[in-house]
Amino acid sequence: MKYKNPILSGFYPDPSVCRVGDTYYLVCSTMHYFPGVPIFESKDLLNWKQIGNCLTRESQVALSDVPSSGGVFAPTIRYHDGRFYMVTTNSTSQKNFYIWTDDIHGTWSEPIYIDQDGIDPSFYFENGKTYFMSNGTDDNGTGGIVQCEIDIVTGEKLTPSQCIWQGSGGRYLEGPHLYKINGRYLLLAAEGGTEYGHMVTCAIGDSPYGPFKGAPDNPLLTNRNLGGYALQAVGHGDLIQDENGAWWLIHLGFRQIGQWEPFHHIGRETFLTPVTFRADGFFDAGENGTCRLEFETDRIRDGVSQEFRTLDTFQTTDRELEWLWLRHPVREHYRWEENKLCLTGTAVTLDQPLSPTFLAIRQRGFHAEIRCNLSIDCGEAGITCYMDQSHHYEIALIKDETGFSVIERLNIGDIKLVQNRIPVSAGNAVLKIHANNYCYTFSVETEHGEQTLGSAQTRYLSSEVACGFTGVVIGLYAQNPQGENHAEFENFSCQYL
Repeated sequence: MKYKNPILSGFYPDPSVCRVGDTYYLVCSTMHYFPGVPIFESKDLLNWKQIGNCLTRESQVALSDVPSSGGVFAPTIRYHDGRFYMVTTNSTSQKNFYIWTDDIHGTWSEPIYIDQDGIDPSFYFENGKTYFMSNGTDDNGTGGIVQCEIDIVTGEKLTPSQCIWQGSGGRYLEGPHLYKINGRYLLLAAEGGTEYGHMVTCAIGDSPYGPFKGAPDNPLLTNRNLGGYALQAVGHGDLIQDENGAWWLIHLGFRQIGQWEPFHHIGRETFLTPVTFRADGFFDAGENGTCRLEFETDRIRDGVSQEFRTLDTFQTTDRELEWLWLRHPVREHYRWEENKLCLTGTAVTLDQPLSPTFLAIRQRGFHAEIRCNLSIDCGEAGITCYMDQSHHYEIALIKDETGFSVIERLNIGDIKLVQNRIPVSAGNAVLKIHANNYCYTFSVETEHGEQTLGSAQTRYLSSEVACGFTGVVIGLYAQNPQGENHAEFENFSCQYL
């Protein structure tokens, strides 16, 4: 069959995967958003359903003072002796920690911290031992992939941290995972930075500590030389063997907005690439070492078809699982009704690195029609295409000394501009956003029909402009510099075209 990439569209970076029987589980990074680290379940590696989030309590992760793109980096999920473990980093506090659960559909434990630095942590279990690895610096001051053994119950470090590999020569060595395959130990890593030079590299050794010898043809997967191809930044992967014995690499990448337009704004996404192991212990990946937006394969069992959800509404999305807050929310400012979200805005705005009254869902495709019925009593509320506090676009309903109006506002770095303003007769309106690869167009339905306020280019919300590691989310928000206000959002829809 032919399948399409990405298998998770939008801001789902740094994937990690494990298999239990005939079921696969996958987690991704969430940075400064909450709840943290979504968990997905699949029977076929193509169709994934979110079943939870690992970090659902403030006691599990400190996000209050986390800057944009700080916070929760690169989780790893593993299953051992009947228990699931998720290990990750709070990059802002520079602490590695793990949590566990015996019920993947339930809640997770409080964090257990590990005294080893670096980011992108991972576990490997063998013969009663737990090996913990990250990128960082060992106890002798040597940098690279660093490993120690820990007590999995307490997190206590049992052996000194030592550097086991320094990569193949690429910058930003990260994302390590260790496996035992065909009697030898394979160490997988990422190099080149999570951008256009990203790549998957690996090395082989005869023990969990090596010595490790890199593949002679590293990198084994990269799109860094595919100029003019939409899919770029392929790297940071995790190997998985399916129940039929075939091997796959689940990894991140991003889609740029056009063939010769090196900008991406909907985030680093999750991709699936077939791999085949060779006699030398290394593997061949994808199409001549590259990932493609489509693969033809006979590895997927008969009867499997790839399904894509094309409509996000309050009814088609899981309100508890898929919607995101910025950092830790003031929960009493949010109330769900049957087809309505009620927000209490405050003086905290989208321009601040705090937690405004804001609830968002990931933008999962380039082409979309977004609309929502909105009513307010005072202040401001609206829909935002949000990358970070310095890079976001809004269509908003406001009330000021002149009455009610709908505005288009652009926030690009230090430039903050109300692009257009249309007066409306009352405190309610239907707001619309049309999105494509290159721009967002904002309009409002009034008693005079639909009126367009203007457009704004997507490139100014891209990672290449804004920096950072997230992607655009579609946010519903309320704010009021004079104090509190109340906003009601009804009939929200985001239709992908």
